[in-house]
Amino acid sequence: MIGIDVVGAGVALALAVGIGLCAHEWSHALVLRSAGIDFTLEYLPDRSSGPLGLLASCPWAVVEPQPTGRDSAWVLRIAALMPLLLAAPVLALGAAGYLTAATPAVTAAAIGWLACSIPSPQDFSVAFHAEQLLEEATDTSAVVTCSRAD
Repeated sequence: MIGIDVVGAGVALALAVGIGLCAHEWSHALVLRSAGIDFTLEYLPDRSSGPLGLLASCPWAVVEPQPTGRDSAWVLRIAALMPLLLAAPVLALGAAGYLTAATPAVTAAAIGWLACSIPSPQDFSVAFHAEQLLEEATDTSAVVTCSRAD
């Protein structure tokens, strides 16, 4: 690769990760909204240390479900694992032969997008312990701590 290809691939990777992180959180929110479960979606939470601090700290976006206790645990599980579907367009591009070494920017964007389709450890925690989250939501004396997706 020559210099301009490397720069193009780097820019494509950064853009794909930025957009992919938003798509990751929106995929959680889509399922929660479809099921009628309240949630909060916050971008760049707890930031106060300037532009470099914005980029260097995590999470960049957070979806926090607010279940009532009457909601289905399966809805929370599906919402937690929904980002896996973000991989479908990239897999289709790869199967169609569009991701080759001749197009480094497209390949870098695909890698960035695929990275965002992986559920976070917090997402897996919600998927495996959805019942506990619902039990805590029905107990009025308990403090409900929802997963924060990075």
